[in-house]
Amino acid sequence: MAQQRCSATSRNTENLRTVFRAWTYLFTSLLLLSVTAKAGLYTPTDQIVLLSPDNIDSVIFNSSRSLLVEFYASWCGHCIAFSPTWKGLARDIKEWKPAVDLAAMDCAERRNRETCYNYNIQGYPTIKFFQAFSKRGSKGLHIRDVPHDVKTLRQGIVNLLESNVEAWPPACPPLEPASEVEIDNFFDSNNVEYLALIFETADSYVGREVTLDLLQYENIAVRRVLSSEQGLVSRMRVTDFPSCYLYYANGNYTRVTVNIEARSFYSYALQKLPRVARAGKPQGANDSHSKSTVDREWREFNRSRVYMADLESALHYSLRVEVAAYPEIRGEALSALKLYISVLAKYFPGRPVVMNLVQALDSWLTDYKEFKVSYSSIKAVLDNAGEVPNAVLPNEEKWVGCQGSQPHYRGYPCSVWTLFHLLTVQAAESTSSSDPLDVLKAMRSYVKNFFGCRECATHFESMAEDSMGEVTNRTTSVLWLWARHNQVNSRLAGALSEDPQFPKIQWPPPDMCPQCHSVTGGEHEWKQGAVLDFLRSHFAADGILRDHLEGEAVLLAKQAETHAGQQEAEKAVRGPGRRAREAGETVGEEEEETQEGPVEQQQEEEEDLEEQMAAGKPGRERAEADQQWGHISPSRNPKPSIVGLRRQKARGEDIVDLDSFINQHYKMRAVRDAAAAVAVPERNIRKAEERLWAPQLQPKEPQDYVAIRKKRDLAGQYVGVEGAELEAQEKHWISLLSLGFSRLDISLCVLLYCLSSLCLLAMYLYFKMKLRLRRGKMALP
Repeated sequence: MAQQRCSATSRNTENLRTVFRAWTYLFTSLLLLSVTAKAGLYTPTDQIVLLSPDNIDSVIFNSSRSLLVEFYASWCGHCIAFSPTWKGLARDIKEWKPAVDLAAMDCAERRNRETCYNYNIQGYPTIKFFQAFSKRGSKGLHIRDVPHDVKTLRQGIVNLLESNVEAWPPACPPLEPASEVEIDNFFDSNNVEYLALIFETADSYVGREVTLDLLQYENIAVRRVLSSEQGLVSRMRVTDFPSCYLYYANGNYTRVTVNIEARSFYSYALQKLPRVARAGKPQGANDSHSKSTVDREWREFNRSRVYMADLESALHYSLRVEVAAYPEIRGEALSALKLYISVLAKYFPGRPVVMNLVQALDSWLTDYKEFKVSYSSIKAVLDNAGEVPNAVLPNEEKWVGCQGSQPHYRGYPCSVWTLFHLLTVQAAESTSSSDPLDVLKAMRSYVKNFFGCRECATHFESMAEDSMGEVTNRTTSVLWLWARHNQVNSRLAGALSEDPQFPKIQWPPPDMCPQCHSVTGGEHEWKQGAVLDFLRSHFAADGILRDHLEGEAVLLAKQAETHAGQQEAEKAVRGPGRRAREAGETVGEEEEETQEGPVEQQQEEEEDLEEQMAAGKPGRERAEADQQWGHISPSRNPKPSIVGLRRQKARGEDIVDLDSFINQHYKMRAVRDAAAAVAVPERNIRKAEERLWAPQLQPKEPQDYVAIRKKRDLAGQYVGVEGAELEAQEKHWISLLSLGFSRLDISLCVLLYCLSSLCLLAMYLYFKMKLRLRRGKMALP
């Protein structure tokens, strides 16, 4: 019998395990579905066209550009290993897009499988070349033995373009070598200012690659000249191959001076020539800026330096504009704000008055333990109405190194990059033992939660998710942010947001840091050690220029003037009565009031009683009843008691100790703001109740509280005026216990709790009855 009981119990346990497995399978399936929805090796930010059954025909067929397509499967390990090469190739030939572009299609996706079958895709990855103006039904040219380095793939694309002369892309310039006769007559049929001649050997690809690199630029043309063109070579005294020369319409020529005779250096030097601009952008990149900034003062600056005006403008815009867009900050956003301010307080090398304010805000947020905060409380700290001496943040943007040729160019995005580059370098130079990735985490969380350009925030989050895990220390964090910035520059080069006078390039350029660049096997490479040294020097605290800044005394005077104006405006709108008397109180009286809150509350209640006596006897009787039951007069809410602060003595130091200010003032100021927010609507409700109840209140003898509490109707409601008071008092306690939740929230919680309890009870009774039935059957003979 005992064995049978154990068997029945084990079966019940197994049933419970089956139910648990079912729930586990359901949640696992949902997780897999979410992962599958995000499957794919490429994103639009990779400069790769993502193909689908909806767009593949329009992208490939009858297109004015050639297309190189990778058909892959996201589960294929070889495809995953090849994807960085494909992404690198897309970035490398970004300027070639009018002539040739890259695309990719994931054949592992269910909706793409039929399309992959139609293109005879049987293995992964499969690379196919579609020439310009391909006809519908074309399967493309299958590229076999695909190389795994960018250089070989790039040269293969050049060969494919040259082999399809009958379908030459209209935007692609000639790639064949130029003759001396063609060069002499070039300006007769071409309206450009510069003709760049790349002298090279027959097996070199430099000339053709530079020609495609300048494809999207106007007022310049590039031609390849072989070393076998003896007439032109001897006439221009060419001795080095490769080398680059500028040829003019009058027959003059000059050699282009570069640090290394290589493709990337030639392309950069030619793109920076005067009056050479990207197609569709205004020309005159190196002209005076006064013509494009008629309505704004142009501030002369050194492009190789960092300006404090840009950094302070970034702080002002982020804290007073972007964060201000959120009236209430809670949860993840509040944590992001705290981390951002903490990093600024630790590493930002600002002026003393700015650092005083940043440290005050950091201390206030550190001591703030609530799960949400209103921006009005943060703004009160930023405005600093005289509570923290010598603390101010400029209240306007003043771009210097980040100014653009037009108001909508550069500005704030440029300053944000500059700010976080500076913070990563300052963190790397510090000896702090805190989290080595704190700056990158602060930037990531701030951009995710507050940065106004939401698409930009999505792109940055994608980059951080892909590679930020590889960062292990502060030094690599400096290089990681630099590499991601260059990746963004490559993606946005030529976009509408690019300033034509400040094109987006790979930074630092050769003329700013020649030692940062090298060439290996004809390919450009970054010397990361030299780049790190350059970044440390460029973003050093002692190298920040303070030109175009307002003086600290001027900022403090403006702040004081603003506060005085606000106080005058408040006095003008307060009106007569007690509020006018409060406006005329001195600082010392305010301290006494904050320290003697209960006394002030009693005085205010006595004033209310006097007003009610003037209005009539019922009002006074109402006040006496309130006093008897311990109620506060409905016409007034008690002020929150704020800990008073003594007036601080002037100090000689620029940066002061802020702990006493923060702990004693800002924390209680937040409490006062919260109390004021609740007091306003409650005061209006109580006044309405007073007007409603006053005619009904009659003089009566004091009654016992227990007796009044028993006066309920059959529905459980209080009867009479006293009952209404008690009901209001109970509602008050309910609102305190609800901690800000609505009645609907509490009702749903109670309902769900009851339902879950009933379900557990039903399961218990079911298994108990089942066990009893089994025992009964076993007991029968």
